[in-house]
Amino acid sequence: MTDAYTLWLLLATALILIGLAGSLLPMLPGTPFVFGGMLLAAWADGFNRIGWVTLGVLGALLLLAILLDFVAGALGAKRVGASPQAVWGSMIGAVLGIAGGVIGLIIGPFVGAALGEYLARRDAIQAGRVGLATWIGLLIAAVAKVAIALAMLGVFAIAWFW
Repeated sequence: MTDAYTLWLLLATALILIGLAGSLLPMLPGTPFVFGGMLLAAWADGFNRIGWVTLGVLGALLLLAILLDFVAGALGAKRVGASPQAVWGSMIGAVLGIAGGVIGLIIGPFVGAALGEYLARRDAIQAGRVGLATWIGLLIAAVAKVAIALAMLGVFAIAWFW
């Protein structure tokens, strides 16, 4: 093993660990970092242990996690009969929430959905229900993203060591 190989593997490990931490937070690219770290490790190893089939499985899991990120809040809002404005508000709140750090990422979709629903129907109780459903949808998605990231890690580890 060369020093360059070791450095690439250390960088890959750092990306995977950062990605695992990032998969806990909504709208942060946790699983893309996990995938990037795994792709870097595969490349550094000359794709000897991690082949294209494994990378395809990892890529499919990555796409699933990305899809969950963008639709979770909107699906939660739709379950309680949210207006289209609430669904859009949820997505806009999620994007704007990035500027507010972790707190913004947590409350942005809730506030966006509730505000969108209130503007559409002028019903504060329904707006609160929609905001709560959006937040629950995001919570479920966060748990699913962690599970997907761990599944990616399992697929990678099995391919790497066996």
